[in-house]
Amino acid sequence: MSRTFDIVIIGSGAGGGTLARELAPTGRRILIVERGDFIPQEDHNWNPASVWKDLRYRTTETWLDERGNDFRPYTHYCVGGNTKFWGTVMYRLRPDDFKETQHADGVSPAWPIDYDTLAPYYDRAERMYEVHGEAGTDPTEGPRGPFPFQPVPHSKVVGAIVDQLKAQGLHPSPLPLGLRDNCVYCDTCNSFPCRIHAKSDAEVIGVRAATANPNVTLWTNAMARRLLTDRIGRRVEAVEIEHDRRVERVSAPLVIVSCGAVNSAALLLKSASDQHPKGLANSSGLVGRRYMAHLATMMQGFHPLKKNDTVFQKTVAINDFYWKGPSFSYPLGQIQSQGRTHGVMAQTVVPQVPLWAYEAWVARGVDWLAMTEDLPRLENRVTLEPGGQIRLHYRPNNIRAHEELVAETKQILRTLGFWIVMTHSHKSKNTTHQCGTLVFGADPKHSVLDPYCRTHDVENLYVVDASFFPSSAAVNPGLTIVAQAIRVADYLKGG
Repeated sequence: MSRTFDIVIIGSGAGGGTLARELAPTGRRILIVERGDFIPQEDHNWNPASVWKDLRYRTTETWLDERGNDFRPYTHYCVGGNTKFWGTVMYRLRPDDFKETQHADGVSPAWPIDYDTLAPYYDRAERMYEVHGEAGTDPTEGPRGPFPFQPVPHSKVVGAIVDQLKAQGLHPSPLPLGLRDNCVYCDTCNSFPCRIHAKSDAEVIGVRAATANPNVTLWTNAMARRLLTDRIGRRVEAVEIEHDRRVERVSAPLVIVSCGAVNSAALLLKSASDQHPKGLANSSGLVGRRYMAHLATMMQGFHPLKKNDTVFQKTVAINDFYWKGPSFSYPLGQIQSQGRTHGVMAQTVVPQVPLWAYEAWVARGVDWLAMTEDLPRLENRVTLEPGGQIRLHYRPNNIRAHEELVAETKQILRTLGFWIVMTHSHKSKNTTHQCGTLVFGADPKHSVLDPYCRTHDVENLYVVDASFFPSSAAVNPGLTIVAQAIRVADYLKGG
């Protein structure tokens, strides 16, 4: 069976959902292909045991690591994609993130666009995703106007910590958060789906607005298996989609892939043909290569005599170590406060400890994240096994800088009076903030996509998700994906 649309968008996350919203008013017939289904609004949304112990919403598929061992990635197939589970931190890249930068363990390459190119799209992205923040307090931010919404107020505990951080000579600033006006500031935002749809995720912001238009069709539980080209391999002729227990071929003059950095690369590799023997759009040999994920360490400052009654804790960041400084000659990264850790979440790391002990512990802790830029390496890559299973070859780099950032964070927390600082990192199993597998650039020999995310090799194929990132920077990638999606949409509309 074959069907025809004007545009096929594969994936409904930050890239695909935003593009669908932006392109819907054109009146073109748009098909959104989503591998998963809607996340139901239910009590389990806010149940830590359901989300963290039972992994109720996480994919059950397994990938292989570089040693060939199975692991279950932190990935969710659903309408809205992984944005349904993000913590809504929506940072702009810093202006120097777009430039070549020397790091402790290598070079972060330049982007083919600069901050000024993306700035007006950042403005629109922040308005669209209802971002709360405060301009002028972050020493690393680029030129910008006011945020569209005021910053989320700090709790009493976090507010006192902010004052103490300033007394240490640091420059804490409000986290930019995408939250809607019905938010109740609960303790199950970060990594939980929102039961009341108050989180600015790609389903709520993007897909809902898109599908309100009669020209937009959404297929759920529909998996794109391959992209099929014409005889000379210059255009995608059809998308092979498994849907409603049958395989259909859908054709469109324009195909946009937005499956996430790992799955977008995998789809292009699965689409190898006589014209593209190494994978679709892979004349550069870079499809799947240069995988990056932030070096991220969860940290908790603990004081046995101070109970933390904060509910919504994720409101402050420290960017004093983002670039090189007087005591370090290279960038270290960013420190963010995090959502509250629940006892069952800690128990998933060390299950031998009884739950009551963890509950008592986390009630006296304040949670933080230390995050350092990962650098692109050709050896860090996505490949496919003979049966099609994804294999992720990944070894984190820039480790020296990250270890120094963790040490700096520990010292800050101890100066704040915390007796013990606990740490935990996902290391080589990290699939959050994944990016870089289909890098964009001006030179087809050294990039897969052009600066508007069109593949160099296939003229009607675009990829719009974090795949296009040449570098990972050290801030959350979501807003940059959204901003580039708006920019690409304008280009496709002729704007």
